[in-house]
Amino acid sequence: MSLPLIGILRGVTPTDVVEIAGAVLAAGITQIEVPLNSPEPLDSIRLLVDAFGERAVIGAGTVLTTAQVRDVHAAGGRLIVSPNCRPAVIEETYRLSMASWPGIVTPSEAFDALDAGATGLKLFPAAQVGLEGMTAVRAVLPKGTLLYAVGGVGVENFAEWRTAGVDGAGLGSALYKPGQSAAQVGQQAQALVDAWQAARQ
Repeated sequence: MSLPLIGILRGVTPTDVVEIAGAVLAAGITQIEVPLNSPEPLDSIRLLVDAFGERAVIGAGTVLTTAQVRDVHAAGGRLIVSPNCRPAVIEETYRLSMASWPGIVTPSEAFDALDAGATGLKLFPAAQVGLEGMTAVRAVLPKGTLLYAVGGVGVENFAEWRTAGVDGAGLGSALYKPGQSAAQVGQQAQALVDAWQAARQ
């Protein structure tokens, strides 16, 4: 069973992306997003799909428009992650049979996202919403709704978030920062995976 973790490679370049993502995959993280505000993100997505498409779910983050959804689909991506809840983006993602993870903070956004066909919900920014806010949102969600925490979640607080009820997490700067080597990213990825597994309820 794959881990409920999404690796966020914000700022990665096509030159480095395959080596960096390979290190992330080696640690057991099999969902990888390249945010669209990275350099040449569609090129990076194509390279990742060619290299790892059979054993990983590759896609884009910071997806804001339906046109961007179609661009990612054309590049071979199967994962759409957004910082916001825009029903049209979610509906287009669903139409193209891709995984949709829109960003939500409030119950209203959560239910709009689910109505539009979201695969799961990205609580963002999780650190600002806090554990109490997350617990309140979780309490009203339909049973079985997947809720991933993104933003300020990592090795030091996985246990708190898992105990409070999140199903997974998106890993950004704790996993990768531009300029880091594949070896360094691999070590960070392994530390995050180990901490997530150790935090099991």
